Amino acid sequence: MASQLFKFDFSKRNPATPGAAPAQPAAGTPSTGIAARPFGTAATTDKMEMSNETFNNFRNLIYKLCGIYFTDSKKYLLEGRIVRRLVSHKMRTFDEYYRFVESPAGRSELNELFEAITINETFFFRAPQQFEAMEKIVIPELISDKKDQTLPTFKIWIAASSTGEEAYTIAIIILEKLRNKYPNVQFQIFASDIDRVVLETAKKGIYKEYAIRNVPKDLLAKYFKYDGTNYILSDQVKRLVRFSNINLYDAAQMRQMRGIDVVFCCNVLIYFDMASKQQVISYIYDSLNKGGYLFIGYSESLHGLSKAFQLVHLPKAMAYKKE
Repeated sequence: MASQLFKFDFSKRNPATPGAAPAQPAAGTPSTGIAARPFGTAATTDKMEMSNETFNNFRNLIYKLCGIYFTDSKKYLLEGRIVRRLVSHKMRTFDEYYRFVESPAGRSELNELFEAITINETFFFRAPQQFEAMEKIVIPELISDKKDQTLPTFKIWIAASSTGEEAYTIAIIILEKLRNKYPNVQFQIFASDIDRVVLETAKKGIYKEYAIRNVPKDLLAKYFKYDGTNYILSDQVKRLVRFSNINLYDAAQMRQMRGIDVVFCCNVLIYFDMASKQQVISYIYDSLNKGGYLFIGYSESLHGLSKAFQLVHLPKAMAYKKE
């Protein structure tokens, strides 16, 4: 995923947990807390286990803040990611860490918690079929609808931008294919994520070979400088993208995003339960102009989530259109 899409305002916690009622502990497993172990002895972090009660506490807290829901089968995943924070704070149990993040003293730690549980894998030109459809079909269609405007603005939003590869790919496409074709159009690219750390990385525009492996050689030479270790993106590309912290689950923050023509929200919905998906999709719907397009991940679908969008079959790609 992109890491999301979000920003926490931890000083204003939502008192009500949206969606389904909290799940109960799995049958046949203990619900008591684990005994404290001396930190750094033979009972190392690989032997730490999270009780079902503490798992439910973390699950409900994360769900309340951003709508991401960990099923019972993902308990091991949550354990593996949170244990790093225990090590950082030299804590002995998951329950101790939970009490810390729930306390006023641990408020800033919630950002670190969310960074630990999200995945930030992405790379340049990751979805070429979607980018080609955007360039050759979607943008020409929507710009045609703006023909009566003297200096039209075209807004693209990457709602889960992680370290910026998707947003910068679109910026390169605009520079290479669209700016000369539509000289009177002002293209604006907005990129958001909940994780402040990945946003700071994105703003720097410095990447390893893995991230740029799909960049055509001519574009690599034109827009990147290799320093022997990293590939440094040109300022010309970086200037086209505006990064910000936005929580897709936060109604107030989502109201800031209006008048958008195209939204990319790829590989994000898989992290939410049904109620959270519906909420996020409704916010994105409101952010789009009439006739605007939404691109989601290849394995994702709005089936059963929203009837407000029209599914559009594009060459080699699909998108959802706001009618």
